[in-house]
Amino acid sequence: MILNPLTPQCGKVYLIGAGPGDPELLTFKAAKAIARATVLMVDDLVNPAILQHAQPETRIIYVGKRGGCSSTPQSAIESMMVQEALAGQIVARIKGGDPYIFGRGGEELATLRAAGIECEVINGITSGLAAATQMNVPLTHRSYTQGVIFVTGHGQAVSDANSAAVSVNWQALAASRMTLVIYMGMTHVVYIQKQLLNGGLPADTPAVVVQNASGGSGAGLSKQCFMTLGNLSDTIVQEGLKSPSIMIIGDVVHCGLSNFNHLNI
Repeated sequence: MILNPLTPQCGKVYLIGAGPGDPELLTFKAAKAIARATVLMVDDLVNPAILQHAQPETRIIYVGKRGGCSSTPQSAIESMMVQEALAGQIVARIKGGDPYIFGRGGEELATLRAAGIECEVINGITSGLAAATQMNVPLTHRSYTQGVIFVTGHGQAVSDANSAAVSVNWQALAASRMTLVIYMGMTHVVYIQKQLLNGGLPADTPAVVVQNASGGSGAGLSKQCFMTLGNLSDTIVQEGLKSPSIMIIGDVVHCGLSNFNHLNI
């Protein structure tokens, strides 16, 4: 039976963006929703310091989702949200970054609506923006580019190792000359680099990779390195950069170069 979300038997779900890791970047609205919740469902990249806003009696369920690691299946997360809300709980589903930018918020909202559950989405600062700001790189700039493209390098794999990246038309993105902010691209970086070069993006196009932007999950310090598109994959290996990392490629990266000494460009 589907319950009307206005009946007292049915709870509510907040889809909350916790931002890139720095607990001070959490919004007031998100903090208030966490304080109201009776159940927290927390992603792997959420800084534990954010949980200080919860009530002591709030139940916490960890539902880690992280590339290359064992993860809670998405279907199981959605099922738990529905079950808890139908039992009258106020659920805060807390994600790193923003729910609507590679956060599966659209999928979860559709599931909750189909079950007749009230849902509110609260935005968070996405890691692509935080990484750029950390490196003093403006994602748009009148002298360099008229736009920015947020893209994932890790879609739904079909058959081979690069099939997830193949679903993106990297050569078309190269031709756009827009700033490229690539999420979850470390696994397929060699392929992505080759396709961008084949698409006509010059090898000397500046790039920066930021690991654990703004402190990430709080488990380690951020690490970053400037480079060029031509030596992108080699530098990532040499510098030992790992996931979760953001790659930013485009002429706007020149704006950040003068502020750092750790360069490979």
